[in-house]
Amino acid sequence: MTDKIKKAWGYRHFILFLLWLLYIINYFDRISVLTFLPYIQKDLNLTVVQVGWLASIFFFGYSCAQVLAGYLADRIGPKKTMTIAIWVFSLVTFVTGFVQNFWQFICLRFGLALGEGQHFAPSLRWIANWIPKEEKNWANAFVSSTAGIAPAIVPVVVTQLAALFGGNWRPVFFLLAVPGFVGVWLLWKYVEDWPKTALDKGRLAKEEYDLITSSTGAEETGLGGKTYGPKMFLTDFHFYLYMVGMVILLMLYWGLVVWISTFLVRKHGMDLKTMGIVASLPYIVAFFSMNLGGWLADKLFYKHPKYTSIIAFLGSCPAFYFIGNVTKGDTPMLLLGLITACLFLHFGWGMMFSYPSRRYPKEVVGRAVGVSNAVAQLGSFVGPLIAGYLVVTLPDKSLDFSNVFLFWSILAIVGATVISFLNERQILETPRATAESA
Repeated sequence: MTDKIKKAWGYRHFILFLLWLLYIINYFDRISVLTFLPYIQKDLNLTVVQVGWLASIFFFGYSCAQVLAGYLADRIGPKKTMTIAIWVFSLVTFVTGFVQNFWQFICLRFGLALGEGQHFAPSLRWIANWIPKEEKNWANAFVSSTAGIAPAIVPVVVTQLAALFGGNWRPVFFLLAVPGFVGVWLLWKYVEDWPKTALDKGRLAKEEYDLITSSTGAEETGLGGKTYGPKMFLTDFHFYLYMVGMVILLMLYWGLVVWISTFLVRKHGMDLKTMGIVASLPYIVAFFSMNLGGWLADKLFYKHPKYTSIIAFLGSCPAFYFIGNVTKGDTPMLLLGLITACLFLHFGWGMMFSYPSRRYPKEVVGRAVGVSNAVAQLGSFVGPLIAGYLVVTLPDKSLDFSNVFLFWSILAIVGATVISFLNERQILETPRATAESA
């Protein structure tokens, strides 16, 4: 099978790269707001708790959008669903440059979430349609690596752009809307929902088509998901274990992404440019960690890819605790802690995001991802919010984050424990029906 995959390396990987690029655009829009939070906080006269709410309300809206996104991905296809997503979040990003107060910002953050929430489920449904099972962990890790590379490049790019505008963050959001419109054009020109469509258009070689369908199955069942229903995953106990693991993963990931700029500015006293660089460097490591973890999940841990996630949680635990206790001004130790945390935390993403497509038939993957990610985003919602309440304001107006990082360390241990009980065996019947027939 490995030789066939090498020979058939082609169109599915080209489209996979385009999906990766579209998700980079997605992350640019959402992370730019987080990068500028300490400066937006000052301009709009916001409290620390209000900043926490601004960060968290996004994930509440994102969670609300997931179930609909999964349903649309299975019914009308990934391509149309992604198009809706990109149009909405690009327009909202443009309007963000005009925000004047807390309540306007809350509404825009919620609107951005409703748009961006339509992007994730169709991406994973596309991978279920196109990617052979021997590549699924790596493919999911590659697309998910946008969560690593985006925090590495976004702070540097947007802070430099803001510097060009004299430190003004507002014009940056006007510029960020443009890549979204380019992304829609790329999506409609090159991406197809099904391998058969690309084969008929002469874009996909027959050898690659045969390889894909020998693993994913032919698409004669269409987009309707008629063969299987949501009972497939809703009656599976391990689906709920998986969701708990996802909640914890996203609490840790978004908790760090949301607060890192404020942590570096208000705790360690960094200026705009220095903060942008220090906030970016750990995520360069995260990008490689995600791809390495996905590759190892396919090659070394193929029977039990959950081991990569267990390693990820256990390794990030001491790193978080270390970061919370680095003294102010000790930038080398701070960078060491951040790099180590990102190295481990992102190592298991390939397994986590490929789990629904490994365990359930592709006809229900969109809905399984929609439901699981809707629940998981509650972790993204409460993670930054809890951190906002755990931050301590010191007499000199600086902030103490030691309680936050201790909380994240404990969460990591819980995450490793939950994932260790996960069953990774593929099922083709509802668990209840399987038990009755046994």
